[in-house]
Amino acid sequence: MVTCFSVTASRDRLYRYSFANAGLRSVSTDLGDGTIMHCWVPKKHKHGKPTLLLVHGFGANAMWQYGELLRHFVPRFNVYVPDLLFFGDSTTTRPERTEQFQAQCVMRLMELHGVSRMSLVGISYGGFVGYSMAAQFPEAVERLVLCCAGVCVEEKDMEEGLFRVSDLEEAASILTPQTPDKLRELMGFAFAKPFKGVPSCFLSDFIHVMCTDHVKEKRELIRAILKGRQLSNIPKVTQPTLILWGELDQIFPLELGRRLERHIEENARLVVLRNAGHAVNLEKSRKFTKHLKEFLQPHHFKSSSSSPPHKHRFQDNK
Repeated sequence: MVTCFSVTASRDRLYRYSFANAGLRSVSTDLGDGTIMHCWVPKKHKHGKPTLLLVHGFGANAMWQYGELLRHFVPRFNVYVPDLLFFGDSTTTRPERTEQFQAQCVMRLMELHGVSRMSLVGISYGGFVGYSMAAQFPEAVERLVLCCAGVCVEEKDMEEGLFRVSDLEEAASILTPQTPDKLRELMGFAFAKPFKGVPSCFLSDFIHVMCTDHVKEKRELIRAILKGRQLSNIPKVTQPTLILWGELDQIFPLELGRRLERHIEENARLVVLRNAGHAVNLEKSRKFTKHLKEFLQPHHFKSSSSSPPHKHRFQDNK
């Protein structure tokens, strides 16, 4: 059935307008070797400002996950918002599917834009990529925020029943939904209080516009996360790190947040947001923004970048 109006496409255009109105421009950069990365970059990079890199997770595209944050951070930072490979307008013909390769591509992108130092926020899968950037390029990443990013997951966790899904293929089918029922299932996993009664026509519209490109490659990205993954092989980052987690996260359970804090040790602080699921940036946007602002405000950059945040686990009960 052909429809004349798409709610999803209309919302996407609205996000594009809001990004442009916030002082960003849409740029696609050829990295060579068949890799092209799209990024929202400042219309004019101001050297007196620190740089903030916002890395998205699985979902529509970067705009949908960070659209509400721009007004809080554009006045204080040079904000860069890339689409990871196989999301939005970023693609590659190369066979690599690891978060390490994604991190290398994002770093090359930033270097081509003349950026050598930055703070980084990574949501979910974007946290895997951001963590890898911090580990591979410690001189470039000054401060790190990881939101519901199960970086310390191990391959054996699936077999030992840490997740609600039975196997990786089921997880991949939910995270790349192709039917309204699968999208409803994803919403149930992502939100503590998922939206009820959304008509199938709206869900089908969202899938048609946002979820039909690069499905095979996205599922390969998911498989690559767990393949042979062991905690002993995950490097430790040394940057000050804020870990934000939804208390009721069903995609990456809170145990993985605690495990991540223990792994990074004294440089990390875990903040648990009560009554929130995996999509804390959407479900608890005010609290999410509040904690980011407290951690990333420019005055932090006046001290040594190796100074750890205050070391205590904090549960946001408000």
